[in-house]
Amino acid sequence: MTKLVILDRDGVINEDSDQYIRSEQQWIPIPGSIEAIARLSCAGYRVVVATNQSGLARGYFTHQALDAMHDKLTRLVNEQGGQIDGIYYCPHGPDDHCQCRKPATGLIDQIFADLDASPKETWVVGDSLRDLQAGVTSGCNVALVLTGKGLETQAKLIEHPQALTGIRDVPVHNNLNSFVEDLLSEGF
Repeated sequence: MTKLVILDRDGVINEDSDQYIRSEQQWIPIPGSIEAIARLSCAGYRVVVATNQSGLARGYFTHQALDAMHDKLTRLVNEQGGQIDGIYYCPHGPDDHCQCRKPATGLIDQIFADLDASPKETWVVGDSLRDLQAGVTSGCNVALVLTGKGLETQAKLIEHPQALTGIRDVPVHNNLNSFVEDLLSEGF
């Protein structure tokens, strides 16, 4: 069975912005994230990105600009000897009521349809509550990183532990590199 890690993008792999990441130039990796993805890939994990990109629906950037950002991500990981096995994104806005916008599970469902993976062998890593909720609802293991909106999310989980039904302790990591260190050393 495939070992799979599903990563949120903004705030996990690259710096986030409340004004949205709108171009390849604005897409700046968080230090250590590209190397962490390459290490996962080289260790036999399939690595996939699942990201809400409502900036498309809002007209903040085009599909070509999004493709350029994802090409940059893929190229940087390849240069480190790793690979991204897929990039899945929701192009809808929050009021579109689609099934692919996290916390809905449409993106994760599509990933499982495309890859031979089991939720029990899958980690979903995010910086927002909706990332974790999508992972838990899909039956995956989840981990929170404190980059991006991670500190806000950690505070929400402390305030409202019932926000993640069916899970008690969410592993918390300073960043993606810290998560990868623990996963590869079987710290979970």
